[in-house]
Amino acid sequence: MHVALGGTFDPVHDGHRALFERAFELGDLTVGLTADELAPDTRRQDRYVRSFDDRKRDLDGELAPLSAEHDREYEIRELTEPTGIAVEPGFDALVVSPETRPGAKRVNEIRERKGLPSLRVEVVDHVPAEDGDRISSTRIVNGEIDRHGNLTPGREGRGTSRPDAE
Repeated sequence: MHVALGGTFDPVHDGHRALFERAFELGDLTVGLTADELAPDTRRQDRYVRSFDDRKRDLDGELAPLSAEHDREYEIRELTEPTGIAVEPGFDALVVSPETRPGAKRVNEIRERKGLPSLRVEVVDHVPAEDGDRISSTRIVNGEIDRHGNLTPGREGRGTSRPDAE
């Protein structure tokens, strides 16, 4: 089975790891990593997003050991459209989080129009942080939690603009 998964992954956290784990349980993985131009449009809150190259390096660092552990292949590709790579032929499944489930429906509608089979949609629940709220990149960037969901009182966040723009 070939699995698609997409996101900005800035920073990668345990919620993302749950998505990756499920994807590798299903098969080989292609990750669509949002392009620099698309990344700001995917945020629910305005904040600085690191460069594609920096995010890709960190994502590769997370995926490499997981792929070896599951004896699976993976590839990271640039995502320039919200529906991304999943509308292309060659995929069997799409792994999503609960808030991106509507996007999976849209992907399958596009695939149907193209004459492609629908993807199996796997929804992976959020991973809770220490305080019971979900782990999110925004919470990490804001300094509320670390990438594992541990509360980080007194830690300053990254902010909404590039560090060199201030």
